Amino acid sequence: MTAPKTIQTWQMVQPTTFNRETKESTPGKLQKTEIPVPELQAGEVLVEVAGCGVCHTDLGYFYDGVPTVSKPPLTLGHEISGTVVAGDEAWIGKEVIIPAVMPCRKCILCKTGRGNRCLDQKMPGNSLGLYGGFSSHIPVPSIDLCEVKNRGDVPLAHLAVVADAATTPYQAAKRADLQPGDNVVVVGITGGVGQYVGQITKALGARTVIGIARNQEKLDRALKYGADFAINSTGKDAGAVSKEFRALCKENGLPNFGWKIFEVTGAKAGQEIALALLGFTGKLIVVGFGLAKTEYAIGRLMAFDAEVIGTWGCLPEYYPIVLDMVLKGKINMANFVETRPMSTIAETFAEAHKTPPMKRIVLTPDF
Repeated sequence: MTAPKTIQTWQMVQPTTFNRETKESTPGKLQKTEIPVPELQAGEVLVEVAGCGVCHTDLGYFYDGVPTVSKPPLTLGHEISGTVVAGDEAWIGKEVIIPAVMPCRKCILCKTGRGNRCLDQKMPGNSLGLYGGFSSHIPVPSIDLCEVKNRGDVPLAHLAVVADAATTPYQAAKRADLQPGDNVVVVGITGGVGQYVGQITKALGARTVIGIARNQEKLDRALKYGADFAINSTGKDAGAVSKEFRALCKENGLPNFGWKIFEVTGAKAGQEIALALLGFTGKLIVVGFGLAKTEYAIGRLMAFDAEVIGTWGCLPEYYPIVLDMVLKGKINMANFVETRPMSTIAETFAEAHKTPPMKRIVLTPDF
């Protein structure tokens, strides 16, 4: 395979900025450009990108002022699949998924099983210098790569979604200590990550999965892939949703304790619903990121003997497990992914920021 001398890329030259005094915003800017391929060090490879998923996190960096570790100009994108074309000889020619967060493997967090939250981790499109997934190629360490084997007729580009949307839920399930027979609520089950939380928790043996969201069409789809029941939260406050949840449990002989609640929206309304549902011996696992502040009487945790847990990314060690679940049909990806040319990145960002898409959008290089 021939390695290129330059990388074609769509860089975020500047994010959207806001003037608090005038309440006016200056649109961010994405620019097609070319950067040199760096000299690869020992243990590094160059991956030719097959596809890169558009994540809510990318939109947060671009539109909402969420800071990146590496400062613009940089290339966004951290859900990446592709083929190794240079570097470590043992990897050349192999199809791979690049983990969204790559731990240092040296610190105490890494050595005690918490490498998914390594404080020196590298994340494409955030803390990997100039490099991100919305490009033709990307240099990355080889130690964390997940090799793709026997993918059959599943497009390699589709498997980019494994890098975050499908593995983050698996890590969340591990943090929840999800066991076969557990009962689960997914607040935001229709989102890009939420749709996989529903599928993965069910595949891991959850007895009951209840999905909560506002888009009825997506809720109907969730009922075909993981969810046993659905609650449409449109126009309802947390109290109303909680009342409907309790009634559903009573009608179906479900317990009023021990629920494992995954909050995936990151929005204040979703967080309020999740907290309202948290009851005796329950666990709330916070998967979605948001900037809003949410009030809660934390003394209730003591009274309920309940827990609130955060979760971040996914250990690279878990990627082969999730990939196997996808390739064996335990997790449906075909009905939840669509591909578009990478040249549509500006329009796709604007569309996804305005209205969450029905499917996870994966951009494929067309430089």
